[in-house]
Amino acid sequence: MTLSSATLPPVRRVVTALDEAGRSCVLIDGPLREFGGGGYAWHTASVPADNSVREDAAPGAFSYDLFHGGGSNFFVIDLAPGERSSTHATDTIDYIVMMAGEVTLELEAGEVRLRAGDLVTDRGVIHAWRNDGPQPARYAVVTLPAHPVGAGRTV
Repeated sequence: MTLSSATLPPVRRVVTALDEAGRSCVLIDGPLREFGGGGYAWHTASVPADNSVREDAAPGAFSYDLFHGGGSNFFVIDLAPGERSSTHATDTIDYIVMMAGEVTLELEAGEVRLRAGDLVTDRGVIHAWRNDGPQPARYAVVTLPAHPVGAGRTV
């Protein structure tokens, strides 16, 4: 599923910066940088971030390697009906906002159904995402580096 799907509206990305005179301004106002099944809003190479960057810092492709480079990621995932992610864990803390539809968050000791408006804080544990419903689901994710828990990352 792509972010330009007819069933879910495109996601608008607005990024601020400072203009040449040092005033706050809009640097980017447009769509996410798409990858298969989602799109990137922004990536930082380190934490704390360098907010002086004026180039588009959204990667052009999804990679779990970006999660483990010491920076942050902000992206959106679309999950089609019947679709399931791989089972994985990352050495990150992830803040997730359900934007549309419903998904099931699979964990080793059970699962939880999530709906639009729900928030999740995933603390580096093994998990997967599954869409059992008839409608596409969309969720936004922010990842930040974290110390490993349990066996640590699987991807």
